[in-house]
Amino acid sequence: MSVPGIDVDVIVVGGGPAGSCAAIVAARAGLDVVLIERGPFPGSKNMYGGVVYPRILDDLIPEWWLEAPVQRWVTRRSTMLLTDTQAMTVDFRSEAWGAPPYNGATAFRPDWDHWLASHAEAAGAQIITSTTVTGLIRDASGTVVGVRTDRPDGDLRARVVIACDGVNSFLAKEAGLYTHTDAKHFTLGVKETLALPEEVIDERFNVRDRQGVDIEILGGTSGVNGGGFIYTNLDTIAVGVVLKLPKLAAQKLRPEQIIANLKAHPAIAPLVQGAELREYSAHVIPEAGLEMMPKMTMPGMLVAGDAAALCLAAGIWLEGVNFAMASGMYAGEAVVEAARANDFGMKGLAGYGRRLRDTFVLKDHRKLRRAPNLVLSDRVQHLYPQMVANTVERMFRVDNPQPKPGVRHILGQERKRAGVKLRNLARDGWAGFRSFG
Repeated sequence: MSVPGIDVDVIVVGGGPAGSCAAIVAARAGLDVVLIERGPFPGSKNMYGGVVYPRILDDLIPEWWLEAPVQRWVTRRSTMLLTDTQAMTVDFRSEAWGAPPYNGATAFRPDWDHWLASHAEAAGAQIITSTTVTGLIRDASGTVVGVRTDRPDGDLRARVVIACDGVNSFLAKEAGLYTHTDAKHFTLGVKETLALPEEVIDERFNVRDRQGVDIEILGGTSGVNGGGFIYTNLDTIAVGVVLKLPKLAAQKLRPEQIIANLKAHPAIAPLVQGAELREYSAHVIPEAGLEMMPKMTMPGMLVAGDAAALCLAAGIWLEGVNFAMASGMYAGEAVVEAARANDFGMKGLAGYGRRLRDTFVLKDHRKLRRAPNLVLSDRVQHLYPQMVANTVERMFRVDNPQPKPGVRHILGQERKRAGVKLRNLARDGWAGFRSFG
């Protein structure tokens, strides 16, 4: 490359899944790529619960499962509803999920991100670590032509910048692309990693070998709107909560006390008994989906991953890393396309938006655009769990010599007892059908 005033073809900011996948695609196409990571290595500053759904890598890294740093393959998925004293669980397991090409896996983000970055480096990308990007460089027309860093003489110029700098994307904000910063759009994910012997995890969660369990929880968050989770790793379990920021700020409990309350619940306590705290971490999550997404394209710059709010929090589906990897890949493909046309303006980079629109990335977010507000609403969080749990308890309770009441009768009584109005139940049911149907 020999473009006057340009140091490299592509600067990728952020060494997470989006940044590394963008760098892999662009570098394999022969572009001169620099990936800048503020931590000492890619993934060092990332916190994740978490389950990864890596099928998007099938073409990028064929047979990725032979080398990916996976803890366990998720073969059992449970959705648990908690009240203060009750628990109802819908539990599903599949042996098919424990064989290639797999469905989901538990993984540690430092390991996962470092592995992906190694593929970017192998493709020819240069990785610069322990470096913070402090701003954008623009030309007279406003086109992004590089970045400023905290290093001496740290300005770096490029034909295009891909911003993968996380949920609080300073680059997207500086560029004027990200204006949806209201706290109601965000949640705080807080996680404890608890050590247990592998054989104890296998016995308590009824799995063996590399089989893993993903438990998603509605309730158990001490009255704060959000949800909980438990994921099994090889010799640790991740236990945590995701809390809506305004609701968390409006009460006095700290997140670590909310996790402690969750672990003390009768349905959870036997699973974590005797576990030793190994790590505590927290991370802000973009929860509102389509409602909060920034513009993702401007002359000379694309935005991908969490920086683009590409996180699907829809109750049934809780996904993020797969959207990050996909958006990074599509950003890389769009940049390669733009380089061939020698056009890094809006027209030249239009392929990025087209790829997002034509694939699951934005199609899923459009379909489920109502789901985040529904799932985090006061009725779903505080009224429906008690109504459902009480209904199920009465269905299974034997009250001889009383005759068995009908389910419709029980549900009607418990709906009124929980304070659920019929019109609101119908409205929420319709919203759920439109989202998940």
